[in-house]
Amino acid sequence: MAAPMTADSDAAKAVEPVLHPGGLDLLDSLPPYEEEDVLRRSTALREAGHSPELVSAVMTQSRLRARAADKFGEFASTMLFTPDGLEQATRLPVAAVHARRFRRAGISSVADLGCGIGGDAMALAGLGLEVRAVDRDPVAVAVATMNLRPFPTASAQLGTAEEHDPATTEGIWMDPARRGPTRAGSRRLHDPEDYSPPVSAVLELARRLGGGALGPLGAKLGPAVDRDALPDEAEVQWLSWHGQVLEATMWCGPLAADGVAASALVVDRTGAHRLDRTAETPGDPEPGPVGAHLYEPDGALLRARLLGRVAADLEARTLDPTIAYLTSDHQVASPFVKGYTVLDVMPFGIKRLTSYLREHRLGVLEIKKRGTAVEPEELRRKLRPRRFGDGSATLILTRVAGEQSVIVASPHRDAAESS
Repeated sequence: MAAPMTADSDAAKAVEPVLHPGGLDLLDSLPPYEEEDVLRRSTALREAGHSPELVSAVMTQSRLRARAADKFGEFASTMLFTPDGLEQATRLPVAAVHARRFRRAGISSVADLGCGIGGDAMALAGLGLEVRAVDRDPVAVAVATMNLRPFPTASAQLGTAEEHDPATTEGIWMDPARRGPTRAGSRRLHDPEDYSPPVSAVLELARRLGGGALGPLGAKLGPAVDRDALPDEAEVQWLSWHGQVLEATMWCGPLAADGVAASALVVDRTGAHRLDRTAETPGDPEPGPVGAHLYEPDGALLRARLLGRVAADLEARTLDPTIAYLTSDHQVASPFVKGYTVLDVMPFGIKRLTSYLREHRLGVLEIKKRGTAVEPEELRRKLRPRRFGDGSATLILTRVAGEQSVIVASPHRDAAESS
């Protein structure tokens, strides 16, 4: 949910002229966006008699459509956007994951409160659900209305989450605003009570929907949210998209999996992979010596406190009680970790490391860190590895049994090919 915008805002200027008669047709007639052609195309459109405001708007929309292809695929070529709305929008494949929760729970109608440009509403309607998309920003409502045109079961309207009547739909999807104003623009909000609306208001709406208990409500939260700050009866799922933790989603009522406090959903090139934390999930693993292989767990697993579960599956241990790297004597393929073959382990020291790189002619380095103040790029400048040769390796700066150490490693072949 974006902050409200006036008709004079940059977002309105990027949308409003396109909504006038002929504006959308002009936008749809443009060839694929190319940055180097902007001036030439803009000049040609003005010379053809189009107003500067319309030309600016259609060129902005053309640029945003090109950027949006990464999130919305082929749908992007017929959608409208605002710059902030596109940045904050849920990727369409991720929105489909949200929508399937409602579908599996037997929910047939959903209110999308704080719909923004309508990405989640599109996914919900695409599964045949009746969708009422609501936003407090009139520009967002106008954009969502256009983006929902292909879906007859969906509509967009002006309103707020606080005003919503839970009796009007079976389920609710919410995307509270997680940015606050600053003198320099905006900043991410990490305390869920600073969201708009705050998570306490979201939970109150869920209880109104469920008649006192938590009803079928899903809410997209920031990935840094503390699981302990949310109700035990809700499921909180962290979602990782090709290695990046995008969100934590709170699922309430029948949308939550029974007995699951937290879960991780890891999406990679092979599909979507889920791991649950229940009362039986093992706790943190014990530390031990560095084995033949090192594993870097996906961030979603760490947020969901599933390190013990993954360690048990891999028959692995930690390097140090405070470090989330795992190590094992066995090579195991898992979508939840990135694996490395350990080549060497040494105490951290610039001179020692420089000599090692020179001796092994290692000049192409990936440098990773966990549990150390050393910054990878600063270390790279000091080492100047290109002078040593064209061999490659991964340097992992971390603690081993409390000591600052460097692990020299090579990515497992399947991991290297998938990255």
